[in-house]
This record gives sequence, structure tokens and C-alpha cells, in this order.
Amino acid sequence: MNKIVGFICVSIVLYANDINTSGSLSMQQAIEIVKSDNLELKTAKFDEQIASEDIDIAKGSNFGNLTLTQDIARSNDAGNVFGFKLASREATFGDFGAQEFMSNYMAGHPDYTTPPNRLNYPADTNFFQTKLKYELALFSGFKISSYENMAKAMKKMKTLDKDALIHEKVYEVKKSYYDMALLEDAIKNLSVIQKNINTLENTTQSMIEEGYAKNVDLLEVQSKKGNVERLLNQMRSNEKLLYQYLSFLLNQDVTTIQTPSEDVTMPQLSDEAIIANNIDIKKASTGLEVRDNMVRAQNAAYYPTVGAFGEISTADTSNFLGSADDHKAYTVGARLTWNLFNGGIDASSIQKAKIEQMKTKTQVEIAKKGIILQADKIKTEISSYDDDIVSLKKELALADEIYKNYEGRYKEQLASMSTVIIKQSEQIEKIVKLEEVRNKRNERIFALEKLSNGDKE
Repeated sequence: MNKIVGFICVSIVLYANDINTSGSLSMQQAIEIVKSDNLELKTAKFDEQIASEDIDIAKGSNFGNLTLTQDIARSNDAGNVFGFKLASREATFGDFGAQEFMSNYMAGHPDYTTPPNRLNYPADTNFFQTKLKYELALFSGFKISSYENMAKAMKKMKTLDKDALIHEKVYEVKKSYYDMALLEDAIKNLSVIQKNINTLENTTQSMIEEGYAKNVDLLEVQSKKGNVERLLNQMRSNEKLLYQYLSFLLNQDVTTIQTPSEDVTMPQLSDEAIIANNIDIKKASTGLEVRDNMVRAQNAAYYPTVGAFGEISTADTSNFLGSADDHKAYTVGARLTWNLFNGGIDASSIQKAKIEQMKTKTQVEIAKKGIILQADKIKTEISSYDDDIVSLKKELALADEIYKNYEGRYKEQLASMSTVIIKQSEQIEKIVKLEEVRNKRNERIFALEKLSNGDKE
């Protein structure tokens, strides 16, 4: 009897909100709901959107950088004040000490060594400068394009993560539906046995009254009846748990569903189709794209970088934007930067990136072989379960007939109640074993479908 407990126990997360679902929910409807309303999938979609923004961030480097700088200052520092006047185009000869020199010169004793007081000890001066500068990288050794490609690959990775989660949630919904179908089938079979026990109990009671049976026979029947009722209660409790789990998956309250009428169909999947559609393989291949672009980005260290810039500004020592047109200035230029030697760090970084690239290639090949091995193993297990199911159905049919035979023999006092109970226990054991194997077969088929990832339903 204990075997059925392991079959019906599932790990359930008991959460659901208060949205009601009217009517019986079909499996296809549940799949559509889980894809749109499941909270984990919504989180995965946010991750995908974040990755899309990273692409735009990487692309932004192609359009340069425009900055506005507004300086407002006051200083009596000689260098600052003289610089302020030059920037605002307000410098005079007097600022160089010309007036002091000419006064001494005209007085007949020119002074070439005394520092000019006005230049070295200027009065406090205000400074307002507005500057607009645009910088653009013209060539970066393909580094920018490599980072942009890496961002695209990472976005693809997040999309694959989302797709994998969709498959996982679809798998959980389908498995819950088929688990429910198996539970209902087990309940149906045990209900028939319960009805038979009730009949046997009434028959035994009548035979006791007529003196053809003993009270111990009735106790054996009632004990077996209690066991079956206990198992039925456990199964009905697990039905409630499955409904609660479906409510959690679908993010809404689910009370009734339309269970599948047939067992899961064995999918026809070739090794090539599994490899082509497997998300883990796709993620590994995308990781290889990232490694390829990392090598390109490291190679950028061997190239010079070229950038251009342009700048316009205006400055004034009296007020903000005063005489802006008269004081305007511009600067345009370009810059080439080339790191000619850095102790061999670039060469080592490139070699490291290439080794990681080769490692990733090897991991992709290992993953492909591992997926094929896993698929072959699952197919073999499914084939074995199919044979077991055929055999167990025959054994159950035989156990049913044997029980009926011994029940009739007991009524004719040709067999003991203990023997009848034993035969009934064998009947229940066959039911439980059959449902266990059917459940294992369904689980393996779902595992094969997950491995292929070819259909998001």
C-alpha cells in the first residue's frame, strides 16, 4: 500500500491570488494563461528588455558625446585673472604692466626688473564661461562594434533564458494536467474496489447471521475497507494540492480543469531536430559568439584610436553671456592615440581570450554529444515503460478475474476471507504499479520534449 504514497506525493508551492476562473480549464487554455500571466515569466521578459537597452547603450558610442560646461568663478589669483581676461578677449597691454613701465620710462629711469604690480596683484575678477564641446570616436580598432555585437548576443541569451522558462512552465502545466488525469483514473479504479468491498462486507454480514462466516472475517473486510478509504482520501487531498499548484503557476485561482483523456503521445524527434532546437545548445553557441567578439575587442589594443572634437565657447568677466558674440571662440581638432608598448599585457590578454574561445567551442561540442546521449537514454526508458504498461494491464485484468473468482469461492465456503483479502491486495497493488509506471512514462516524454525545446505550445 505504501507504494501509492510515493506516487501521489508531489512538491507543491501553496500560493494563489483571488482571481476566479469559471468553468473547466482546458490544458491549452492553461498553457496560454501561464505564458501571459506567470510572474516568473514576467520577470524574464523584464530581463530581456534590460538587455535590449544595453544594445542601445553600446550603439550610443557611435554617435559621439556632446557636453555643455558653464563656469561661474571669482578669483584674484594672477594666473586665473589673466586667463579669464584672455578667454573673454578683454586683456590689455596694461595687464602686462605696460603702463607702469611707460611711466618709469618717461620719467627717465626705465625699470626692467621690478615685477609689475597690476599683473601680479590683480583685483578680484568675476568669470563667466559657456562652452559646448562635441567629441566623436572615428576609429577604435573595432572595439565599439565588438561591444555592440556582444550586447546583441547577451540580449539573445536573455531571450533564450525566457524561452527556456516558457518551456519549463508549459512542462509543469502539462505534467500537472496528466498527473491529475492519472489521479482521477486511480480514484476511479479504487472506487470500484471500494464498491466491491462494500458488497463483500454486506455479504459477510449476511453469512455471519446465517452461521456460515465468523466475526473475524468481517473485521478483515472492514480493515481492508479502511485502508482503501485512506488511500482515496490521500488521492483527493493531492487533487486539491495540484489545483493549488496550477493556481500558483497561472497566477489565478483554478478550481476545475479538463483532464486529458489519453496518455501522452510519444513525440517523433530525431537527434538532428533535438540538437537544432535545444536551448542549452543555442545558449552555448551564443556564448561562443560572445567569446569571438571578446577576441576582436582585445585585438583592438593593436590598433590606434582616432577621435575628432569641436568646441565653441564664450566668456565674460562682468556678467553671464555678456557680449557673447564678440567674445566667442572655437576649437576643432583630431587626436590619434596608439599604445606602442605596455609590457606584453595586450598580447597576453589576446591569447587568454583565444584560449577561452577554444574552450567554449569544446564545451559546445561536449554539450551536443551529452544532449544526444541523454535523448537516447530517455527514449530507451520510454520504450521500457511502454512494455511495462502493456504487461501490467494484462496483470491487472488477471488480478481482477482472480479476485472475482475467490470472492465467489468464499461465498461457497471454498476459500477463506484471508485469501480473498490477499487477492484484493494484489489487485490494488497492480493498480498502483500501473499508475506509477504511466506517471514515469509521462515524465520521461515531457523530459524529451523539454530536451528538444522545439515547441513552445
